[in-house]
Amino acid sequence: MGELSVTSQEGRSEATPSPIVDEAAPAANPKRNTGRRNSGPARMRSLRCPRRPRIWFEVLLVAASYWVYSLVRNAVPEQRTAALRNADWIWSAERYLGIAVEQTVNHAVNSVTWLIVSMNYYYATLHFVVTVCVLVWLFRYHPGRYTAARLALFATTGVALLGYYLYPLAPPRLMSGGHFIDTVLVHHTWGSMASGNFKNMSNQYAAMPSMHIGWSLWCGLTVFALASAPWARILALLYPTLTLVVIVSTANHFWLDALGGMACLTFGYAVSYAWYGSLPHHLPKRVPLPGGSARLACLSAGAPVRTRHPAADAAAGRR
Repeated sequence: MGELSVTSQEGRSEATPSPIVDEAAPAANPKRNTGRRNSGPARMRSLRCPRRPRIWFEVLLVAASYWVYSLVRNAVPEQRTAALRNADWIWSAERYLGIAVEQTVNHAVNSVTWLIVSMNYYYATLHFVVTVCVLVWLFRYHPGRYTAARLALFATTGVALLGYYLYPLAPPRLMSGGHFIDTVLVHHTWGSMASGNFKNMSNQYAAMPSMHIGWSLWCGLTVFALASAPWARILALLYPTLTLVVIVSTANHFWLDALGGMACLTFGYAVSYAWYGSLPHHLPKRVPLPGGSARLACLSAGAPVRTRHPAADAAAGRR
């Protein structure tokens, strides 16, 4: 009986280990030894992976962000003297270089009443309406790219606020002796937060950079890169182009303000690329479920991952 007992113990000691234990073991020891050390980087890598957007969170985030943007923009001191001086300098520089076309466009379009009135309403409304519509479209049809595109938009807007503070600039319509036409006042149209009854609710000397261009170009590039319908891609290119015509025709911006908006958008995309490691349209269209292969690809190769047994995979497939 004793020999049988010893043999039995020896048999167990020589038995082939379970494949399930072998697969799990390499992951167990590193996790036990370096869990605390790697938890921080792993959490950071997880945050940099695209996530499924939640509608309630996104609605609150967009609303709060626009409120903060308006609050900060309007809280920037209205440095009237500096803003007018900067406007005179830009106008003089453009005339010296032979590229001062704003006044000619402003007077020409103002002579066509229906056209300039339409542009007044365009300027007052579409920059917000179209941007929200593109965000909703991304949320609905491109959830995997939504957060990266949204980050680019938010970073663009954030750096624009810095521009408003560092470089106050009066729009052409407020220049003394510039002979520009304030089309909202002349045609008594509703709209511009910088003219008429709304002029005291908005900082009138925050013209550089133009977020009408920054936001419209973000919308145009996003739709052009992701839309499949040719007509949608054409409209995507026309939208920022028409916006440029509108901001100049209504004397709300110099065309150089548009270059400032483009520079801000470039910064916004750079921030998004640095965080996600890719431009938004190069990311997957859909966000995989937690634990999916695409999700795990965001983690480093050395991250502890438990391999599932084939029988468990088969059972999961049947479910």
